[in-house]
Amino acid sequence: MSVVTISSPEQFGTLLNSSRIVIADFYADWCAPCKAIAPVYDSLARQLSRPNQITFTKINGDEQKDLAQTYGVRAYPTFIVFENGRKTQTVAGANSQKLNEVIQKLATEATKSDGDGGEGSSGGTWLGATVAKGYTDVTDQADPKGLELLNRDDQFGEPRVLFESTKPSALAKGKSAGDVKDWVESDTDEQLMLYVPFQSTLKVHSLQITSFPPTDEEDDDETPMRPKTISLYTNRSHVLGFDEADDIPAVQTVEIKAEDWDAKTGTANVPLRFVKFQNVTSLVLFFVDGDGDGEKLRVDRIRVIGDSGEKRSMGKLEKIGDEPGE
Repeated sequence: MSVVTISSPEQFGTLLNSSRIVIADFYADWCAPCKAIAPVYDSLARQLSRPNQITFTKINGDEQKDLAQTYGVRAYPTFIVFENGRKTQTVAGANSQKLNEVIQKLATEATKSDGDGGEGSSGGTWLGATVAKGYTDVTDQADPKGLELLNRDDQFGEPRVLFESTKPSALAKGKSAGDVKDWVESDTDEQLMLYVPFQSTLKVHSLQITSFPPTDEEDDDETPMRPKTISLYTNRSHVLGFDEADDIPAVQTVEIKAEDWDAKTGTANVPLRFVKFQNVTSLVLFFVDGDGDGEKLRVDRIRVIGDSGEKRSMGKLEKIGDEPGE
């Protein structure tokens, strides 16, 4: 069958991790516009479904209220596109023209990126490692306006580049330096202190840290290192000072070993003690030291893997018809 009917959050989570693109049709049995657009959606599914690449699903919002709340569904029908487990687009209402345009474009882009090793194109959502089963990429919940990064060398990128959905330029161009410096480096020493507020309450399962230090530099002191030791603090209202962090017990301190770095993607998967990261509204990442004797540290991307734990109020659900301009 081309369209997968979702019967549990666990089933949907598994699909998000096994298929590069997932389209979800949130509907209700009582919704007339939902019934009107169903043949269009089914036709697109028959034409474009591809195993482990593009999966079409139907979710009865009245029966799967947790999923509807998690993804902010406030009216039926609502179509949501997920790429590599991450919510990227929403089409509200029974607008068959818009739905067709979005899905056809998505399928075309997916076809073009098939030869890219499954990592996504430089213009799309990028992940440096496999997402653990049952969890999704929730990096988009980081609030870019509230990010703070202490001891940053301002010759390189702003903190927000760490959470960009695009592939790092070092990987896209096949070398460690590019025209756009889309990574961060430390300034006076190897330490960095990053404050990440979230737009919703998260359950954080793991982190993916990506770092591409150059390999052709002669001055070892100036060559940036990959992170080694990271201390994590949760639910702080602001960034911690370096002296302040020394006086506060970390929720968890992790050490990234040399063998943890993937040679192809420059990414290390950092598992966390999940029980200690159940209701997270903010994270502070203290990059304590690097994997060598240098004085600089480099980080290209950070991905947050877990679940959106906040159950937002849905309000009154209404039908959405074929309204002009939808």
